[in-house]
Amino acid sequence: MRRINLIFVITITIFLSSCVSMTKFNKVQDQLRNANEEKEHLNQRVNRLQTANIEFASANEQLTNRIKNLNSELEEALYELNIEKQRITSLERNIEGLNRQLELQKTGSTSEIEQLLTELQTARNDLNIREDKLRDAERILEEKNARLIELQDVLAQQEQAVKNLKDKVMKALTGFTSDELTVHEKNGKVYVSMDEKLLFKTGRWDVDPKGQQALRNLSQLLADNKDINIMVEGHTDDVPMRGSGEVKDNWDLSVMRATAVTKILTQNQNLAPERVIAAGRSEYVPLAAEKTPEARQMNRRTEIILTPQLDELLRLIEMN
Repeated sequence: MRRINLIFVITITIFLSSCVSMTKFNKVQDQLRNANEEKEHLNQRVNRLQTANIEFASANEQLTNRIKNLNSELEEALYELNIEKQRITSLERNIEGLNRQLELQKTGSTSEIEQLLTELQTARNDLNIREDKLRDAERILEEKNARLIELQDVLAQQEQAVKNLKDKVMKALTGFTSDELTVHEKNGKVYVSMDEKLLFKTGRWDVDPKGQQALRNLSQLLADNKDINIMVEGHTDDVPMRGSGEVKDNWDLSVMRATAVTKILTQNQNLAPERVIAAGRSEYVPLAAEKTPEARQMNRRTEIILTPQLDELLRLIEMN
C-alpha cells in the first residue's frame, strides 16, 4: 500500500513540476491504472487473507478446543482404562482363586461322590438283604397260610368227627332216659354222663345190670371206632363218706366206680385196655354248686369222655 501511494505522489509531483510529454503521461497513467488494479487485487487478496485468517483463527480455536476435548477424553479414557486394568487384575485374581477353589471342589466332589457311591452300594446291599428276607418271610407266610388252611380243614374234619361220634353214641344208647344218662359235645369231645342211679346203689361201686347193658352197648361202638381215646371219670357229691376196708372216703369211691366201669368196657376183647384211662375226681368237679338234694344227685355221676385222636391236628399245630 505504501509503495503504491509513493508512486502516485511521485507521479503527481512530476506532472505538476514539469511539463512532460503526453507519451510519458499516458505511460504514467497506464502505470497508475496498473497500480490501481494491482492495488485492487492486493486489497482482494488482503480481504481473502483476512477472511482466511479469521477462518483459520476460528478453525484453530475449534481445533484447540477439540484437542482439549480429546485430551480430556484421552485422560478420561486413560483413567477408565486404568480402572478397567485394575478390574481385570482383580478379576484375574478372582479367577485364579476360583480355579483353586474349583480344583479343591473337584477333589472334594470326587471324595463326596465316592462316599455317596459307597453309601448307595451299601443301601443297595441292605435292600437286597431286606428283599431276600421279605421273600423268605413271604415264603414262610405262604407256608404258614397253607398249613393254616390245612389246620382249618383238619379242625373242620375233627368237628365233624365229634358230631358224628355224638350221633353214634346217642344211637348206641337209645332206650335210656335223659335222667339216666345224657350225651353232649364240649371242647371237641363227647361226654357221656351216666347218673348214679343207672350204675350204682348208694355208696356202692359194683355196676347194676341195666348200667352194665348201657356200658356194653357203648363198648361195642368204641371197639368199632379205634381212633377214639377214652377216659372214665368217677364223681361224687360233697357229703363225706365214712367207710372202712377198700373204700374210706369219696376219693376212694370215685376211683372204684371209674375202675368198675372201665373193667366192664374192656370186657369187650376188641376194645384195647390201653385206650382207656380211669380217674377218680371225688367231689371236686361238681356240675352244680348248690347244697341241695337235687344238686348233689346231679354231681353223683360217672362221665365217659370220648376224644377223637388228634395226631394230625397236633402235627399241624407243632408245625405252626
